[in-house]
Amino acid sequence: MEFINARGTPIPALGFGTYELTGTACRKAVTAALETGYRHIDTAQIYNNESDVGAGLAESGVKRGDIFLTTKVWMDRVNDGPLQKSVDESLKHLKTDYVDLLLLHWPVPEVPLAEQIKALREVHSAGKARLIGVSNYTVAMLRDVIEEFGAPIVTNQVEYHPFLSQKAILDFLRGNGMFLTAYSPLARGAVRDNSLLNEIGKRYGKTPGQVTLRWLIQQGSVAAIPKAGSPAHIKNNFEIFDFSLSPYEMEKIHALARPDGRLINPGWSPHWDRAA
Repeated sequence: MEFINARGTPIPALGFGTYELTGTACRKAVTAALETGYRHIDTAQIYNNESDVGAGLAESGVKRGDIFLTTKVWMDRVNDGPLQKSVDESLKHLKTDYVDLLLLHWPVPEVPLAEQIKALREVHSAGKARLIGVSNYTVAMLRDVIEEFGAPIVTNQVEYHPFLSQKAILDFLRGNGMFLTAYSPLARGAVRDNSLLNEIGKRYGKTPGQVTLRWLIQQGSVAAIPKAGSPAHIKNNFEIFDFSLSPYEMEKIHALARPDGRLINPGWSPHWDRAA
């Protein structure tokens, strides 16, 4: 495993995403991921699977202190008061006293950012979230969080894969001692059909997905949280630490980014930073 250091905390650069996994399937997947070697698990209130994730963590037998656990506060609970209450509920579902990282899931312009950050910092100060961050924020929003409110955020979780440049976000995060967490890192399976990723994979005996995950974490300051349901896919995504891509290969993959590469763009999305 490779790690990212955030405020003295080592964070596994490869995590396990649980979006759209629920019930027994989610519990078994989390257990299988931990058995495989994952120690970074990502969930969210809106996934409606925190209880299933918590059950998987408990059944795995892995010590809580060895797991880096993330959850995210949904948009209708970012007000001061509801946010703190929602975190208490999440902790109960997850069967833990704290999460390692708590994120605001999406920007909510209807609620003053100062109020959201105040509530987030209170949870942090209470020890219920050891680290805090945001998700789906633009550079301008990140600048407000850091410069105007002085919030000690460590990451911005955003869609990131070879077909979508996040250079503006990544440059800002690096410049401020933070890291990017990549969701949908395999572009919802689209990487498997890309000729370049297949070509590079053949050189190393790897799949296009493995090449993509290697490309992400090899950038430094990038964590990836692919989702997988079957033990075979869970294991396959984990097998990326026995090879490295050349600088030329890294650049060729970067060049795959295109203006229409974004896959996640709901109606409440912010005005995204222009792709570089």
